[in-house]
Amino acid sequence: MMLRYALQTVRDRKGGFVGAFLALMCAAALITACGTLLETGLRGTIRTERYAAAPVVVSADQNVHRTTVKHKKGKTKVKHKAKPIAERAWLRTGDIENRIKSAPGVGSVVPELTFIAHPLNPRGGTGGGPADGADTPTYGHAWASAALTPFRLVDGTAPRSSHDLVIDRGFADRAGLRPGDRLTVQSTQSPRAYRITGVAAAWSGALTHQTSLFFSSEEAERLAAHPGKVTAFGVVPAAGTSVTDLKAAVEQALEGTTAQVSAGDDRGPVEFLDAAGARVKLISIGAAMGGTSLLVAVLVVVGTFALSVQQRHRELALLRAVAATPKQIRRLLGREAVIVGAMAGIVGSLAGIPLGAWLHERFVASGAVPTTLERTVSVFPPLIAVGATLLGAWAAARIAGRRIVRIRPAQALTEAQVERRRPAWSRIIAGLVFLVGGAVLVAVLSVLRTEAASTPVTFLTVVVFACAIALLGPFVVRAAAALLRSPLRATGPGGKLAHANLRGNAARMAAVVTPLALLTGMACTVLFVQPTLDDAARAQARDGIRADWVLAAQGPGVPAQAARKLRTTDGVEAATEVVRTTVRVGLDKYPAQGVTPENLARTWDPDVTDGSIEDFGEDSVAVSELAADRLGLKPGSKLKFTLGDGTKTELTVRAVYARGLGFGDLTMAHDLVARHVDNPLAATVLVRSDRTQEQLAAAVDKFPGLRVLTPAAVDSLQAEGRRTNAEVNLLAMGLVLAFTAIAVVNTLAMSVSERIREFAMLRLAGATRRQVLRMLRTEALTVLLIGTALGSGVALAVLTAFSVGMTGSAAPTVVPLAYVSVLTVAGLLALAATALPGRAALRPLPVTVATAKE
Repeated sequence: MMLRYALQTVRDRKGGFVGAFLALMCAAALITACGTLLETGLRGTIRTERYAAAPVVVSADQNVHRTTVKHKKGKTKVKHKAKPIAERAWLRTGDIENRIKSAPGVGSVVPELTFIAHPLNPRGGTGGGPADGADTPTYGHAWASAALTPFRLVDGTAPRSSHDLVIDRGFADRAGLRPGDRLTVQSTQSPRAYRITGVAAAWSGALTHQTSLFFSSEEAERLAAHPGKVTAFGVVPAAGTSVTDLKAAVEQALEGTTAQVSAGDDRGPVEFLDAAGARVKLISIGAAMGGTSLLVAVLVVVGTFALSVQQRHRELALLRAVAATPKQIRRLLGREAVIVGAMAGIVGSLAGIPLGAWLHERFVASGAVPTTLERTVSVFPPLIAVGATLLGAWAAARIAGRRIVRIRPAQALTEAQVERRRPAWSRIIAGLVFLVGGAVLVAVLSVLRTEAASTPVTFLTVVVFACAIALLGPFVVRAAAALLRSPLRATGPGGKLAHANLRGNAARMAAVVTPLALLTGMACTVLFVQPTLDDAARAQARDGIRADWVLAAQGPGVPAQAARKLRTTDGVEAATEVVRTTVRVGLDKYPAQGVTPENLARTWDPDVTDGSIEDFGEDSVAVSELAADRLGLKPGSKLKFTLGDGTKTELTVRAVYARGLGFGDLTMAHDLVARHVDNPLAATVLVRSDRTQEQLAAAVDKFPGLRVLTPAAVDSLQAEGRRTNAEVNLLAMGLVLAFTAIAVVNTLAMSVSERIREFAMLRLAGATRRQVLRMLRTEALTVLLIGTALGSGVALAVLTAFSVGMTGSAAPTVVPLAYVSVLTVAGLLALAATALPGRAALRPLPVTVATAKE
């Protein structure tokens, strides 16, 4: 029976459920979109290209591992954790190759070398723009490994000497090159001009995610710069051997080594390390977006249902008065919510699939996710979204209807006419708990010093404060009404009516204040978290660079030979090469850099607080104060860690410095780091010299693509890169902000639309249409002021705590134009969502509305 009544209520009161439907639909779409991102990170396919003709691939272990054994109550628990390293790990030849060849069923074993090989145009720039494929990475290989794809010559001959080169057909067509032409390539050494001897094409079709350049075996080994090591081994089965049997045989032959054996789709992550790393990033982004979206959705949906139940208070009170039991009212509300939630969940989940596709495309376009990681879509995200929507709608209806089913019917009828002066004690206590919880999170945020730990806490804190505002909203609105009494009444009759409504309908106004506060607080936090961090890092980098000039490259980096040439130039006091990487201490990840130790203090000042960099050498490491605190280090301490390519090392701490945001947490000797990264070219070279920019540029003019810049110019270029990261973060949280903005419009429209009878009575009492609209505008502006003030206060507290923890300063970066834009958007949304429903509510004749049956 209750189901029939619920269906009839939804059918007859479509307008009353539109707001709840929209909120639930948007929540389902958002959950589905985030779910597809999370699923892509977990199950996304990375298809191989280079290893298409090698059914089995043997590679080095790309992870660091930690195994812990715990003995408790007579039981032994073994826990194993693994984390990916930042650079490619290399395999030693010899024993590994011999073991593979000895495995039964092995037909041939092909060693593979992969290294950077960037083509330069004759004018010394990089290989060009998107028209000639510069948007895809270019890798060098030995021609002997062309069989792994396989590549076959379609023109010319194979490379024989160290100056010969074979290019793939796609690159040849884009660049207009053919055998006999010369091409300068920037690899791990100085740029070298090669004679193109041939053009090769992949047998299975052009490679879409990379460009391949093939060198002679001797030249490839020189450029790979890892003597006695290979990137991987491609294993081809003998006739009659299946891939499954071959893989099992190779795994058995390699038992006791750390080599990894891959087949099928598992070969893709071996080839495309960036895609494998992007999986972790996408899981993190999807989980963060999904978690924040879910919290925001719960808050918005509960508020929407609370407003919907409040608008039906008289109807539900009458049902109680005609003998409906509390249990029946609960069932009615729950089944209404389930009906609306089912419809909204289905529509929203279907809309969330293309929304997730668009979001994935934007992440790919921004470079946050490589194209090699293919998007995965299954039924699980939509099903989870529908289930979450149903559960959320049912729970929201039960929460919103708690009071109406607990009080006596006579009291319910009384409260349907006049709003209660004080919310229930349970609501007040819950609001205070959330308020204290928000304050605790702010305190915790002020001591978190890593971005990975502080970012999720930042957004969680905003949501917790928004929950406190939602629960304590009536008190906030009445307090604001008391403060604004004189200004509002001074504006005339409209202001007096607006003030009366604020005092008399505080609960209804509070339902509108909450999404406004959430929108303002979340938007300001999203917009200003990254600038706060970036500005602090830029300031530390500016203050720490003592160089007069900076040598930078348009291509993959500055070759070591260019830095050596500068050091021998008259008037150059120091030339410090800087190469960047990421290392792991245990399983924890730390940004690191390698710098040239000679005359280091003349070009670099990291603000040393303990120790010295004067005696910095190959066995030395300097650490930031953050790393020193976390790891318990001081000058003279020994630090064991894993370099970017998985090599274990131990260095002596020589100094502790304060400018960790600007220069990374660990600083080592340049040559040590360069031997263990995929790209050993320097990102920049810091130059201390009294020579002019033109004189220094002339000293390195034989190296194509190099530029001599001022430190300020380099800072501007690096700021562009940081802006890209900020755009990724904004994109990640943009959907949450859009959902919150929709909630603002939805709640305001619901609040205004249900007051049609009130407006009619005001018109019959002598108020003009213009006066009623003026009253609505005054109410909207007042509510806007309250909501944005609360949201701004929350954002300021959160950003200040974030800044204290991450930068040591209580002065977060706030961009005035961005802040004004947030307030402007919130204002436009509030005024539009008030004016349009208000005008619609004033169209019917007042007499018709006043005499209509309720």
